[in-house]
Amino acid sequence: MYKILEKDKLASKIYRMVVDAPRVAKHCQPGQFIIFKLNEKGERIPLTIYDYDRKQGTVTIVFQQTGESTTDLAQMQTGDALEDFVGPLGQPSKFVTEDIEYFKRNKILFVAGGVGTAPVYPQIKWLHEHGVTADAIIGAKTKDLLILENELKKLCNLYVTTDDGSYKRKGMVTQTIKELVKEGKKYDLCVTIGPMIMMKFVCILTKELNIHTIASMNPIMLDGTGMCGSCRLSVGGEVKFACVDGPEFDGHLIDFDQAMKRQQMYKTKKSCTIEEDTKHDGSKVCGR
Repeated sequence: MYKILEKDKLASKIYRMVVDAPRVAKHCQPGQFIIFKLNEKGERIPLTIYDYDRKQGTVTIVFQQTGESTTDLAQMQTGDALEDFVGPLGQPSKFVTEDIEYFKRNKILFVAGGVGTAPVYPQIKWLHEHGVTADAIIGAKTKDLLILENELKKLCNLYVTTDDGSYKRKGMVTQTIKELVKEGKKYDLCVTIGPMIMMKFVCILTKELNIHTIASMNPIMLDGTGMCGSCRLSVGGEVKFACVDGPEFDGHLIDFDQAMKRQQMYKTKKSCTIEEDTKHDGSKVCGR
């Protein structure tokens, strides 16, 4: 059993939990994910790791209450325990495996939407700890759904936008990218995490701007081990599985239209109980 040590609410239906999971904390890296299960009959839910503390043996997750399983999770309190908390799964971010000097020489931009802000945090934090200060754009539909602004301000140059203009800049994240480039910003690498449709248009724009882009395809994962096939996608004409080969891939090579069609196929009543356009992490196949 994996005890919940802390729980707090970040925004409407968005929560953060600190879980006692020493083995996962010991080995996890930015970009990886875990699978949790509430009880013996519970649904297997993949969630990207938000943070970890190897010394304390804890792993922090952020999730949005969207379906039956995440509603049950949201009702759990400090002191309760999860039956399963498996990980780390998936491949770490390229920052962890490549020469840090490359990233010190190049300008990096992170673009996140809604709950997609959570998985960019450990990557930005890792870079900051290694002497790299990135730029980051985080977007939400409204101010009330914005998360982790204060945490990210300490680690990067942060730009905030809301669809309705209720806070900071008004408009989609792609508009902010255009504005920053127009202001003279030059980027060598972009990392985008969020709803599939957001990532698609970010990748279309960055291809036009000749900015190499990495997209995280964690929104289409179900099983998390490569067995169910729901996260199969085409990357440069090759078949890949987001959960074992990714979740990060070259965004300019991903067939987003095919991936979004596959995402719709695996919706279930249990995991999808609200409209797609309100699910800012784009997860919806697994109720994250």
